[in-house]
Amino acid sequence: MSPSLLIASLWVLAASIVALLPMRRQYIPGVTLLILAPAVIGFIGYQHGWLVALGGVLALGSMFRRPLRYGIARLRGQNPEVPK
Repeated sequence: MSPSLLIASLWVLAASIVALLPMRRQYIPGVTLLILAPAVIGFIGYQHGWLVALGGVLALGSMFRRPLRYGIARLRGQNPEVPK
């Protein structure tokens, strides 16, 4: 098993476990995964090429679309509603 496949598998497993948590408990582990994602995608891209890395970026954007929208709204100075 290649190291990049192992790292990506662990990241996906951790993201799946975080997704099972109630929304109010997802923030800290979710932000941690979001911060680690570029490093994981960069390593995968280094090992397998830019097309695979592009697929990883698209998958990341799809998986974290709501937190990314929230973060962009906060950066714009808006006060978006947080789900309970």
